[in-house]
Amino acid sequence: MPNRCHLSKKMTSIRHILTTFSKKLDKLLLQHIMKKHIFLIIISIFLFNISAVFAQKSKKPSEKIASKNSTKASKKDFQILLGNWRGSLTYLDYSSNKSYTMPADVNISQVADSKTFIFSNIYPDEPKANSADTLVISKNGKMLNKKNVTSKRKLDDGIAEVILEIITEILSVDGNDNKPAIIRHTYLLGNNTYTKTEHVQFVGQNKWIKRNEYSYKRK
Repeated sequence: MPNRCHLSKKMTSIRHILTTFSKKLDKLLLQHIMKKHIFLIIISIFLFNISAVFAQKSKKPSEKIASKNSTKASKKDFQILLGNWRGSLTYLDYSSNKSYTMPADVNISQVADSKTFIFSNIYPDEPKANSADTLVISKNGKMLNKKNVTSKRKLDDGIAEVILEIITEILSVDGNDNKPAIIRHTYLLGNNTYTKTEHVQFVGQNKWIKRNEYSYKRK
């Protein structure tokens, strides 16, 4: 009986030793795996950064120009438009949901050396609709006609002329029911081409609707 008791104690001691050894071994293996994973993560981050650097260096000059973004407009941006232009106006009639196009010319002048420009609109087929619009650039250049300048960038495809794109947005109302909407104006300014497009996005909707577009070529 004493021998059996002594043997049982030895077996219990051996089990305890084996259990302790197993736990230490598991811990060592886990640490080894973690170190290996951390090393692989560091290598992956390093390779990703290297590839990003090479990708940036491989960009074409035109792509680098187009990626620059400034949210300030200046009178110099619009001085390129001074003079006479011939083109057309395309607008959406909400009642019929159809687009209509009509001839449209414009004469653009600057008030002295200020940040104010006058757009004298001429409609050859509808002279009664002739009118004049004023474009005012805020002192800090962040607004056009009290609308926030949200984007300004140069577009260069390497073939045609470099076009300056300026976008403004304002929360207002539109439509026959005067629904709340974001009004976006996109100006494309070039030596020989000028386009102004108005898009509307009604509050609660994702779709942008092209409300109207003035497209001109220099005379």
